[in-house]
Amino acid sequence: MTPTEVRSSPADVRTGRRRLVTGSIAGVAAVVLGAGLGELTAAILSPGSSPFASIGSAMIDLAPAWAKDTAIALFGTNDKAALLVGIAIVLLVVAAGAGVLERVRPPWGRAVVLLVGLAGAIAAMTRADSGLLSWVPSAVAGVAASVVLWFLLRPDAPPAPQGEDRRNFLAWSGGTIAVGVLAAIGGSALRAGTRSVEAVRSALRLPAPAVVAPAVPASASLNVEGLSPVITPNADFYRIDTALIVPQLDTAGWSLRIYGMVEQEVTITWDELLALPLEESYTTLTCVSNEVGGDLIGNALWLGYPIRELLKRAAPTSDADMVLSRSSDGFTASTPIEALTDDRNAILAVGMNGEPLPAEHGFPVRMVVPGLYGYVSATKWVTELQVTRFADARGYWTDRGWSDRGPIKLESRIDVPRGNAPVGASVIAGVAWHQHVGVSGVEVQVDDGAWQQATLATAISDDTWVQWSLPWDASSGAHTIRCRATSVDGEVQTPDQAPPAPDGATGWDEVTVQVI
Repeated sequence: MTPTEVRSSPADVRTGRRRLVTGSIAGVAAVVLGAGLGELTAAILSPGSSPFASIGSAMIDLAPAWAKDTAIALFGTNDKAALLVGIAIVLLVVAAGAGVLERVRPPWGRAVVLLVGLAGAIAAMTRADSGLLSWVPSAVAGVAASVVLWFLLRPDAPPAPQGEDRRNFLAWSGGTIAVGVLAAIGGSALRAGTRSVEAVRSALRLPAPAVVAPAVPASASLNVEGLSPVITPNADFYRIDTALIVPQLDTAGWSLRIYGMVEQEVTITWDELLALPLEESYTTLTCVSNEVGGDLIGNALWLGYPIRELLKRAAPTSDADMVLSRSSDGFTASTPIEALTDDRNAILAVGMNGEPLPAEHGFPVRMVVPGLYGYVSATKWVTELQVTRFADARGYWTDRGWSDRGPIKLESRIDVPRGNAPVGASVIAGVAWHQHVGVSGVEVQVDDGAWQQATLATAISDDTWVQWSLPWDASSGAHTIRCRATSVDGEVQTPDQAPPAPDGATGWDEVTVQVI
């Protein structure tokens, strides 16, 4: 060892480790308390401006299309929960790092915490539905976390507490975390208890439809166990959107504005909408992120008013070719104007399966447009329809690389069997769809054998999916099953495999079944 070298003693190493550990604990405790107070403040002042939701929504908007596609592919309808868990994990890592930095280089740890709070405040203020106080919850979170971090690691505190000092530090840190968790729980409970919108929805009685949908024929269901029901219950209907916190719109304040390339701007209120002759119709909705064989699809009975009638009032100019719909939270969708003005059941929906729209599915009003993927048509919490041109405006997902029109592609899916099946299994069954075109047949292939024509149930309409089945005497061993559909206009489902981006997945659904 040279004269200038100094070897750390074991005691110094232990002290250094304690400094890192206590710094990490202090950082986590401070940020948990700050986050909890931020959530509680949001519940009191600005329920839509939760620090978690503000940062998460900004991340959704800033994330590249491939990241969103990956999240939906991995987590499906649990993508939002996965994002919030991911944000929490990253925040805890940043908190621990900030605590260590504050221990070794004060006040830089506090600066990091304040910057995180500032980022949340900016994210909240830049949301389309932000209010004057939207920045406050994230600011409270950042300031509170900074103050607590200073207190736990204040200059007069032992740098590596031991004995009684260590017990006091852990007690303070644990108590801080507990208060933060309780504050977050209190904020969640307060938001739940003050959601008058849900009370409005629960008390709402929709008017009887002026046009009643035809009864679903008994032959629309093949009554095969494990086969998707013809009508998807609201609780099971898929949900894919960009809203981390479901918008809470009161019917009393809701209105829809139709403007842009029109001769007459139109605004309609909730009461005016319900006074119109509402119509019932069955429509199957499909998410463009649905993989071949995926479950991001559902069929429901919708109640609403034809959009074409409202557009007729506004009188779009002859050179308009698109309607840009806008949600209360800023989401936009670009719909070809012909899909909203032809004879299809494109509606402003207020009801779903006999009840007011669930909040998660767009209460009080959403768009339902047969034949188009949801990203260009199914705007929830809709408040504006801007008549424009594809050359002049772009929707949320079009700006992120998806095609601008989004017609639904012919697809079919195998529901039964999946995984293991008993010897002698008697049926292969599934659903097929090509909304606003219709399905005329489905064929099934087992183990590269000949294609066999399946029995097709009665479709409710060309705008809904249809069940199909094929008798099968299953023998033991592994079997590969494929299906393909044919549309009413003679198109045969393509075998070419393509991912959802940029305009919908294609290919034959294929499952391997082990018969035992």
